Amino acid sequence: MVGHGLQKLAGKFGGAGLDGAAPGFEAMGFYPGRRYAAAAGATETVGGALLAAGMWTPLGAAMITGAMATAIAKVHAKNGPWNSKGGYELNALIIGAAFALTEAGAGFPAIDGLITKRRKGFGWAVTELAVGVGASAALIRFGVKDRPTGTSQLLSGTPSAPADPPGGTAGGSGRPGTGSSSDGAEATPGPTEPAGSDAGASTHQVPSQR
Repeated sequence: MVGHGLQKLAGKFGGAGLDGAAPGFEAMGFYPGRRYAAAAGATETVGGALLAAGMWTPLGAAMITGAMATAIAKVHAKNGPWNSKGGYELNALIIGAAFALTEAGAGFPAIDGLITKRRKGFGWAVTELAVGVGASAALIRFGVKDRPTGTSQLLSGTPSAPADPPGGTAGGSGRPGTGSSSDGAEATPGPTEPAGSDAGASTHQVPSQR
């Protein structure tokens, strides 16, 4: 999980970094995408580090549970359970592992029980699960929104098409009702990345007005 988080935060281990991860978050409805990519990366990195160190184990488990629950809800649930079809199998396995680790408690060597209080057992496991899933549900409920007005471009670096002037031609093409991209090429629909993709390509497309 630390490595997965650093893929987003710093582009480590073949990751795309914040700018590359941002379009996927915006495709899921999280604006601005870069801010949410940073939050997700930090959650995975810190949560994974706490579990690896055996420090404040329920907190680390709740952070990982929340990240995985969000991934399931926004990306994988629609694909069914199996990982081979883009489903939530792996995410559910990670949630289960976090639950089991909290119930059993961190083993040796671990900071819990040495310089911090050991918190383990079924009650703590249920608590971390509820906190993680609840935080994910709140994030989705209050964080997901429609694309902000005037925000027609993700972080791909490609300029957006100019707006049609009232009563004039579209994009300066000289043909009424015809969309044009900023480089003069006529705008046509293109394929988009699936929602939640970690790919660095933008999910934005300029609709054809032909």
